[in-house]
Amino acid sequence: MAANGSTYALSNSHKEMLEKSLVETDPEVAAIMKDEIQRQRESIILIASENVYQAIMPVHGRLMGLDLPHGGHLSHGYQTPQRKISAISTYFETMPYRVDLETGIIDYDTLEKNAILFRPKVLVAGTSAYCRLIDYGRMRKIADSVGAYLVVDMAHISGLIAAGVIPSPFEHADIVTTTTHKSLRGPRGAMIFFRKGVRSVDAKSGKETLYDLENPINFSVFPGHQGGPHNHTITALTVALKQAASPDFKAYQQKVVDNAKAIESKFKALGHKLVADGTDSHMVLLDLRQFSLDGARVEAVLEQINIACNKNAIPGDKSALTPCGIRIGTPAMTSRGFGEADFERVATYIDEAIKICKEVQGALPKEANKLKDFRAKVAGGEVAKINDLRQEIAAWCQGFPLPIEGWRMDAGL
Repeated sequence: MAANGSTYALSNSHKEMLEKSLVETDPEVAAIMKDEIQRQRESIILIASENVYQAIMPVHGRLMGLDLPHGGHLSHGYQTPQRKISAISTYFETMPYRVDLETGIIDYDTLEKNAILFRPKVLVAGTSAYCRLIDYGRMRKIADSVGAYLVVDMAHISGLIAAGVIPSPFEHADIVTTTTHKSLRGPRGAMIFFRKGVRSVDAKSGKETLYDLENPINFSVFPGHQGGPHNHTITALTVALKQAASPDFKAYQQKVVDNAKAIESKFKALGHKLVADGTDSHMVLLDLRQFSLDGARVEAVLEQINIACNKNAIPGDKSALTPCGIRIGTPAMTSRGFGEADFERVATYIDEAIKICKEVQGALPKEANKLKDFRAKVAGGEVAKINDLRQEIAAWCQGFPLPIEGWRMDAGL
């Protein structure tokens, strides 16, 4: 502050930015934010390590992760017969493990047999679209049998683990990684946890082998992969972690799981099939094959009625562009106050969308029934059922305020 009481070293334009609302200082940006807030207010949102790998493996080291169409993540070394999709599969030798096609559960027996043959340096236990619990104890035994590090990627479920509503991997893992902006509800970022102390003891000599993870991981993060710290992100993360330690957060995460079970039950009552026959976590994976539909078309209809979820590959799929599943998560709308009855209502809306999808696809001529034709048809405003559902859902969602509503009022939006 200057001697005359004015703000020190700020131009008039900067003072206006601090003292006036965004509507006054930048109406164009304010209008964009207002439109986006309105879109979110009227919508149902259902959207469900290389630093570590380089630290503990040389180039062409061996890694095993859950196959992407079976619920794994792209970053765990996904590749097709034609090309290496993930950069991880370019730098390292990767081999997938899979689920049992009948049960949808990870096939631990086959994983163990393949691990003995492949002898990976890293075994990754992590998913992006696997709705059941992982048997971390079994994964630990498999990793030990081949001398591999067990790396758990809990990015999608870290909030559930922090709240204690699903089992924790920390007892079993050598390294745990997570993003911080998914179920943990923090800023976009990541955390790496690693073990110190004794890794193993030789049965004959009693000699201890210590973990050597701290320095390699720290060096891999900086200067290996990252630049300077983002202090604003670190600050936001501390707030998120403080919130994650609260009773309110635990109650919220329990509601997330309860809501996922509620939508599972409703889908089953409506005659739908779920991958792995249901969920133990925050999402369900809907199998559309009985309707001869793909997730890309259902996703397109849902987008038009203000329901945001994503197409997703399921076990047995041949194409990632037109997979036969859609992934439906409960965290975002639970944050807005949805309860079990509300998610049952969401299931009925998705059921209606699938019926509309079937009708539109059947009405399109054979020569104009590609995905782009389908998308143009459902986005053209010609399908009355889509228009009616969009208005109904928009009106319903107005009763569930966004978490930022108080800030919106303060900003004049």
